[in-house]
Amino acid sequence: MAWQVKSRNGIWLPQIDWWLDAHKPAPRSVISHAHADHVARHGEAICTPATAALIEARSGKPKSPPRTIEFDCPISLTPTATLTLVPAGHVLGSAQALISHPEYGRLLYTGDFKLRPSGTAETCATPAADVLIMETTFARSHYVFPPAETVFRDVIAFCRETLAQGEIPVLLGYSLGRSQEILHGLSDADLPLMLHPMVEKVTRVYESHDVTFPAYTSFAPMFAPGHVIITPAQALKGELFSAVGPIRTAVLTGWAIDTATRYRHACDAAFPLSDHAGYEDLLEFVRRVNPRRVYTVHGFADEFAATLRQRGIDAWALGRNNQLELTF
Repeated sequence: MAWQVKSRNGIWLPQIDWWLDAHKPAPRSVISHAHADHVARHGEAICTPATAALIEARSGKPKSPPRTIEFDCPISLTPTATLTLVPAGHVLGSAQALISHPEYGRLLYTGDFKLRPSGTAETCATPAADVLIMETTFARSHYVFPPAETVFRDVIAFCRETLAQGEIPVLLGYSLGRSQEILHGLSDADLPLMLHPMVEKVTRVYESHDVTFPAYTSFAPMFAPGHVIITPAQALKGELFSAVGPIRTAVLTGWAIDTATRYRHACDAAFPLSDHAGYEDLLEFVRRVNPRRVYTVHGFADEFAATLRQRGIDAWALGRNNQLELTF
């Protein structure tokens, strides 16, 4: 017997009737992390304590709180299947689901993940598994990210140059995860930092889980000049920013590898900082886990499955019409 994996409201494992990151309410689901597209009100949900705290901070306390388990502490999902959450390295508390069954073997679902270590997320684990379900957001060969130290050197130069010209540098990143890594990456820059309320609220949860940051102040438009502001991009159109200016904006995203990103975001600069694994790390992850079968999801799932098949690995893009390659 082998694991059956279905693309249905996220990922469904019919043999044990559990979902992984169901995006609509499901009877029972593992929640890999607290980004909104991975969270729904399930009948029964499991996640890490940090993920539960982040969900509550962003959406309020749910009527049926998820069951929380620490990393590397196995629990029973069914009489025969056990679940262990291991770090994914994506954001604080993000987890991979390692499910073991005496007949089907070991299945690993990555959720969103990155191998690169950071000061704001647990280091990604790479346990051996028979079946691997992996996200492939940046699974094209040109998505090779520079070291984070190099990216922050350029970000700091952008901020200092902008301040020297009498303008306000505004760094754009998701309120959960990216903004905290930006803040942490500026720890040694000696820059005056100001956080948008959405970013500050999440940052307080990180601090309660022993993540340290440089000093910062709460966003106040009248005091913004002379500060570096960290904010989600959508906040630029809100009332808080109507009285702020002049500003220069920079988006921090893995998509900055593409030169069009700066123009697509209408920003003055774009820096390639990703909280997902790049192409080389995706290949390295597969090498470490050494699965018999791989299912790819999200992003360039078809292309990466084809790449793995060319390397002799049984790989399929989940929920897609896989086009097999012909060799003549």
